[in-house]
Amino acid sequence: MTNTTHFGFTTVSETEKARKVAEVFHSVAARYNLMNDLMSMGLHRLWKKFAIDVSGAKPGDKVLDIAGGTADLTRLFLEKTGNTGEVWLTDINNSMLSIGRDRMLNDGKSIPVAQCDAEKLPFPDNYFDRVCVAFGLRNMTHKDAALREMWRVLSPGGSLIVLEFSKVWKPLQPLYDTYSFKALPFMGKIVARDDTSYRYLAESIRMHPSQEELKQLMQQVGFERVEYFNLTAGVVALHRGYKF
Repeated sequence: MTNTTHFGFTTVSETEKARKVAEVFHSVAARYNLMNDLMSMGLHRLWKKFAIDVSGAKPGDKVLDIAGGTADLTRLFLEKTGNTGEVWLTDINNSMLSIGRDRMLNDGKSIPVAQCDAEKLPFPDNYFDRVCVAFGLRNMTHKDAALREMWRVLSPGGSLIVLEFSKVWKPLQPLYDTYSFKALPFMGKIVARDDTSYRYLAESIRMHPSQEELKQLMQQVGFERVEYFNLTAGVVALHRGYKF
C-alpha cells in the first residue's frame, strides 16, 4: 500500500510529493532571491540575521545549513565562525544548491557543499555545533525523521535553529490569506513566470505545524529547552532547541 502525504492542499503519494517539491524549486531557483525580496518586502534578511544571532554560532564552530539553497544563511554563518570554523551548505535540490555554491565562489569562498536528503544526512553522529534549517522543513515529507537526523548529527551542547513560516496572529489572518492566495501567485506569474509554485507556497504554509506543534515535535525527537520566537506577528517563527 502506498503511503500518502500532502502537497499543499492536495493528497499525493510520498514519492509524488518528493518529485513535485523538486519541480517547484527547479522552476523558481533562478528568481528565488528576487521573489524573496518582493514577497517579504526585504524582511527575510532581518529574519535570517536574527536566526544567526539566536544560534549562538561563534569562531571555530562546525555548522550545518540544511536546505541552504542560495546560501544566505551560509554566508552569515561564515561571518560568525571565521577561518577556524566549518560551514556546510546542503540542499536536496541541485538547481538551488548550484546557485548557492556559485554565489559563494563568486564571493571568493570555497566551502564544503553536499546534495543530500535531510531525512538521511551523510554526516557522523555528534559532529556539528550548530544545525540550521530555514524555510525548508515544511517541504520535508517526514519532519520527525528529519528532526531526528538533525539531533543525531549535533554534538552535545549544540543547538538547532528552525526558521519557518508559521501561524500568523489571528486578527491578521484574513488580510494575510488575501495576500497569500491572491498577491503571491500574481507576483510569481509576473516575476518568475510560475504562479503554481507560489500557490503551493501559500498552501504548504497552512499545512505546516503551528508554533506549539513544532515545539512538541522537536521535544519528542530529543531536543531540550525548546523555545520559539514569533517574528512579524507570527508570519515566521524561529524555534531553537538543544541537544544535551
